[in-house]
Amino acid sequence: MASKLAVIQALDNTRTQWYHFTAIVIAGMGFFTDAYDLFCISTVSKLLGRIYYADLNDNAPGKLPHRINNAVTGVALIGTLLGQLFFGYLGDKLGRKKVYGITLLLMAFCAICSGLSFGSTSKSVIGTLCFFRFWLGFGIGGDYPLSATIMSEYANKKTRGSFIAAVFAMQGVGIIFAGLVSMTLSWLFLILYPGDPLDKAPYFVAQPEADYLWRIVLMIGALPALLTFYWRMKMPETGRYTALVEGNAKKAAIDMGRVLEMELEEEQEKVSQFRTANEYKLFSSAFWEKHGWHLIGTMSTWFLLDIAFYSQNLTQKDILPAMGLIPKATQMGAVREVFMTSKGMFKIALLGTFPGYWFTVFFIERLGRFKIQLVGFFMMSVFMLAIGIKYRDLKDPAKHEAWLFAILYGLTFFFANFGPNSTTFVLPAELFPTRVRSTCHAMSAAAGKAGALVGAFGVQTYTLDQTTPKIRGAMMFMAFTNMLGFCCTFLVTETKGRSLEEISGEDDGQDHTEEGSEYK
Repeated sequence: MASKLAVIQALDNTRTQWYHFTAIVIAGMGFFTDAYDLFCISTVSKLLGRIYYADLNDNAPGKLPHRINNAVTGVALIGTLLGQLFFGYLGDKLGRKKVYGITLLLMAFCAICSGLSFGSTSKSVIGTLCFFRFWLGFGIGGDYPLSATIMSEYANKKTRGSFIAAVFAMQGVGIIFAGLVSMTLSWLFLILYPGDPLDKAPYFVAQPEADYLWRIVLMIGALPALLTFYWRMKMPETGRYTALVEGNAKKAAIDMGRVLEMELEEEQEKVSQFRTANEYKLFSSAFWEKHGWHLIGTMSTWFLLDIAFYSQNLTQKDILPAMGLIPKATQMGAVREVFMTSKGMFKIALLGTFPGYWFTVFFIERLGRFKIQLVGFFMMSVFMLAIGIKYRDLKDPAKHEAWLFAILYGLTFFFANFGPNSTTFVLPAELFPTRVRSTCHAMSAAAGKAGALVGAFGVQTYTLDQTTPKIRGAMMFMAFTNMLGFCCTFLVTETKGRSLEEISGEDDGQDHTEEGSEYK
């Protein structure tokens, strides 16, 4: 069966080689782009309000109406959800590589078009922006199942979790760069166009030059996608897909032999036997018996996690001024608001979000996916509940406890990423059979984006006015969803140290790898 195939034995047992790191970078740059494109909008959404919805008769800065704010920040998530399902299905039907480059081109094109959003009225500009951000999200969605599946099928079984987590960790780098780029560009605009300070009445009206700022921030998201496209096209199709789905043992042996720098036996007869034994379809009774609860587990945990994760990220721009960590909008000009918001988000990402991803990379093969996910969900619940209970005191300027809020808030991001935000990405890439792996990962990821939409359209709207009772309620609600995620984690199983075929049951639950068979 599967583990007796030379090509799979070689992939599972080969030592870590340079091509593994190349695959991490190539797949990871897609996630860098994904995160930058999804989260950079939070740094400039208030600027859009100042430019296109400023009311000169009002005594406050222009703000995006609630529905417009939700559309601008949430429409890409809708596109992402649909893109995950569409490209995930194609990844199983046409092959991982055939659709892998399309997602990058779509992301690059739509990032540029987002920055070029046009129109003669405010509504038409925002409408054009939302149109292109929807299709940007559609391309981003395809990157989730394809990158995870490709990395899992390339990796050896001893370091597979670390490699998949490393691909996903590039999301943390993208979030940092979203803050860093916005902060740097807004700082340059403050130097080049120093009319932003408050002594230039009316202070809440953005300068005409500020219209270039948000456009440049959005268009920069196209660069990493374009730089990675060539190398994605150079990657061969994964040996597992070529052999176990297409049934082409010869091509699988040639492609993986070239990658691993060794000669591999074709074994066409064994490949045919394997395919015959694993022909059950998605959602058949055989699939449900073997993988049904695992699919429910990966979908439910990702859904519950993303309610909190995206609520946190998308509402940072509102929570930071509410806590006094950055000045309120009435105390600064339009471009300076972008600078201060980006600076606050950058610090939280650098000190809380980013380390969590890489803790997972370094510890996932020691602690296992299951333990990290349980601990992450539990600690997120604890810190969010603490913030919710003590929010009034933490916010009180007389008590000078904003620093304590910053620590607790940062720890929720740390344990999201040294926890379920990473493991919910890893597990669906390992638990399911080769022939439906991309689709099952896509369904799990799409469930996550459904949770993100709850955060974008529900929690974000609920907390938009920044009142203490509503932010307290939102924090307690997210603590509750995280505890549900903790419970749903028991529907999945540990995958550490086992071959993909053993985990999925494609080899009838038997690990046929013999001692001493490791490829050197």
